[in-house]
Amino acid sequence: MAENRASVYAEGVPCWVDAQLPDVEAGQRFYGELFGWTFETAYGAAVWALLDGEPVAALAHKADGRMPTVWTVYFATPDAEATTRRIRAAGGQVVTAPFPVHGLGTAALATDPEGAVFGLWQAAGHQGFGVRHRPGAFAWAQLYARDTETVNTFYGHLFHDALFGPGARPDFGRVPVTDVFPEVMPPHFLVHFGVEDCEAALGAVSRLGGRVQAGPFTASYGTVAVVTDNQGASFAVLQR
Repeated sequence: MAENRASVYAEGVPCWVDAQLPDVEAGQRFYGELFGWTFETAYGAAVWALLDGEPVAALAHKADGRMPTVWTVYFATPDAEATTRRIRAAGGQVVTAPFPVHGLGTAALATDPEGAVFGLWQAAGHQGFGVRHRPGAFAWAQLYARDTETVNTFYGHLFHDALFGPGARPDFGRVPVTDVFPEVMPPHFLVHFGVEDCEAALGAVSRLGGRVQAGPFTASYGTVAVVTDNQGASFAVLQR
């Protein structure tokens, strides 16, 4: 069921994702075909990705070619400045200090103590996902970490209520990077999008110029495969 676009996500809940791409139009063709997304102008060179008219992601032009082509997950915060102070105090780093985004909200980028990058979103005009937990929409965020105890402590203190509070239903798991990737892979977040049929989705990824990195494999939260799009951004498809 679609969730109310105006709902406010609690602190620590994954509330938005975006992709930084060299070619936004190529991204629209890839993801539009794969997930059935439609698109509308968001701000600057960025576009909203819509599923049945509800926002599910943004595709943005990568302004600096030296930056990685990536999907980023954003966690909701009521106060981005205060959260970045807590991140520093807990051993993380702030990559991009909180900055306003065209009246939509305030964004920031940070890393955990192992260097995995994640975003913060303090909502104003844009609350985040209009729909999630269904095929074609955000379904899960997995952190592949060197030391799960270290990151559990970090995120457990940073986002305690969302992860461990009463009634919490986390969309955020932590596992050793070596569970899926070679040991040399740096710690990172992997955004998962829901699909009805994992094998069919992998066929579409390959047909559209992407490639399969790992899987399909069975995880506690469903059948997962790790892929890259036609520009090199990694994400996962998840069949519940």
